[in-house]
Amino acid sequence: MEKRLGIIALIVKDGASVPRLNALLSEHSRLVTARLGLPMRGRGISLISLVVEGDTDELGTLTGRLGRLPGLMVKSVLTAFKEDGDGRDPEGFGEGDIH
Repeated sequence: MEKRLGIIALIVKDGASVPRLNALLSEHSRLVTARLGLPMRGRGISLISLVVEGDTDELGTLTGRLGRLPGLMVKSVLTAFKEDGDGRDPEGFGEGDIH
């Protein structure tokens, strides 16, 4: 299956969900290439952004499981960038052209 690049944005409204959130991210760690957390203490929430790479089934499983956690809001965006099995983009995206 083709790999896709994407971003998952999380808003954590309930700190009680954090242990389960971290466990899920550890289970799916092979999909996460970068993670940034921003506590917004004045608002009582935390923002987490994840850069992910995987096939649509894997990414859908992760976002679905995250979305079922109480006190967590999840949004995801998948790019049009796709890789075939050898790590190259079959459409030539990123090979000298700006898109």
